[in-house]
Amino acid sequence: MPTDLTLYLTSASSRLVTELSAAMPDVQVVVIGDSIPTRREGNNGLCFVDWLLPTTSGLEMCRRLKNRPETAEFHITMVLDDDNADARRRALRAGADDYLPGPLTREKLTDRLQTYCAGTHQKVRPRLVHGALAVDLAAHHARWHGAVIALRPTEFRLLAHFVEHPDQVFTRSALIAVLGKDEEGLDERTVDVWVGRLRRALKSHGVPDPLRTVRSYGYVLDGIAAEDWRAAS
Repeated sequence: MPTDLTLYLTSASSRLVTELSAAMPDVQVVVIGDSIPTRREGNNGLCFVDWLLPTTSGLEMCRRLKNRPETAEFHITMVLDDDNADARRRALRAGADDYLPGPLTREKLTDRLQTYCAGTHQKVRPRLVHGALAVDLAAHHARWHGAVIALRPTEFRLLAHFVEHPDQVFTRSALIAVLGKDEEGLDERTVDVWVGRLRRALKSHGVPDPLRTVRSYGYVLDGIAAEDWRAAS
C-alpha cells in the first residue's frame, strides 16, 4: 500500500485502531468523530462514515466532507446500518463513493483498502485523449479544453475507462467489476447513479454528454463525430 494513505473513521474502538495499525503499518488511522478535518494528512484520504453519528447523520456528514476543500477529494464509504437498495442510493446521492454493511471490522477495512489500492494504482497509460477531453491518469484529473473538471474518484475512474475504450458497450455488472466493487452486495442500478453524477459534472463544465445509454444493457462512449468534440488547436 502507498505510504501516503490515511484512513479516516467517524468512530472506532481503540482495539480496532490497534488492530488496523498492526495489520497496515504504512497506513495512518485517524478517528474524526463528527468533526470535519481542517487539514489533510498525506495525498490519499479514505473516509468511512457511520450512518448515525452523535450530533448529525452520516448523510449530512458526507455532504459536509464533499463541500470542504480539505476533504472534497476523499474517497468516502458510507457504513450502512441497514444494507438495502434505498439506503445505498441515499448514500451515493449524499456524495459517498461507495458503501459497506456495518459494523466495521479489521477484515472488512483491510479488504476494502486492498480493493481501493488495486483500482487506483494499476499500470495504465498516463494520459488519454478524446477530442478536447483529456484524462491525466498520473495526476488523477480530467480537462476540457485545458480547464480542470472536478470529479469524484468513482466518476473519474468511470470516465477514464470509457475514454480508454470508446465505442464499446459495457454492462452495469462489467462497470462494477472495472471499479473493483463488490458485485454481490451492489445494486446494478447504483451504476446509473454514478453515470448520472459523471454526466452532471461534465455538463457543469460545458462538456457535451459523451455517454449513450443502451437500453436494457448499459453504457457506451461514442466515437468523436460532433464538431464540439474537435481538439482545440
